[in-house]
Amino acid sequence: MATGDLATAMQRAAKVLQRRPATGIHDDAPATARWQAGTRIVASHANGTQVLTDMPGELGGSGDQVTPGRLFRAGLASCLATRIAMGAAAEGIELGRLEVLASSRSDTRGLLGMADAVGAPVFAGPCDVQLHVRIAAPGVPSQRLRALVEDSHRHSPVPAAVEHAVPVHLRIDIDAG
Repeated sequence: MATGDLATAMQRAAKVLQRRPATGIHDDAPATARWQAGTRIVASHANGTQVLTDMPGELGGSGDQVTPGRLFRAGLASCLATRIAMGAAAEGIELGRLEVLASSRSDTRGLLGMADAVGAPVFAGPCDVQLHVRIAAPGVPSQRLRALVEDSHRHSPVPAAVEHAVPVHLRIDIDAG
C-alpha cells in the first residue's frame, strides 16, 4: 500500500473511532497451536494461515523450524516496524529504509523448570529484550525520524504488551479419555 493510501485508511479509521470510540474495543483474532509430535507445533489463524514451530535439536526438536521464541521476537519487530510505517504515512514521510531487529537474552534453565544456585526458580521468559531500529527517509531530519520511532514505539501493541506485562489468564479443559 502506498504511503498516501495508508495515511487515508488511517484517517478514515480515526474518524470512525472519534465518532464511535466503543468500536475500537474488539476481540483480537485468536491463534490456535496444535501439537503434532515431539516439540513440533502448528499455529493456525482462522484465515487458514499456518506457521510451524519446533525446538532446536539440543532441546529435542528437529531444529528445522522457527522456535516460539523467534516468533515472539518477530512479533515485536514486525509490530514496531508496522507502527513506524503507519506513523510515517500519517506524517507524509516517504521511508527509504526501515528495519527493526528484535533480540533478547534467555536462560534455558527456566524453560526446563530448573532452579538457580540458591534454589530459586529460573525465569522462563527473556531476561531482557532489545529493539534496534534502522530508518532512513530522504530529506527528513534525524531528529524528526527519532521522534517518529519513539512515538511509534509508545503506540505499538506487541512491545506495549511486553513492557506493561499484560496479565495472561489460563483456562484448562481436560478431555475425558
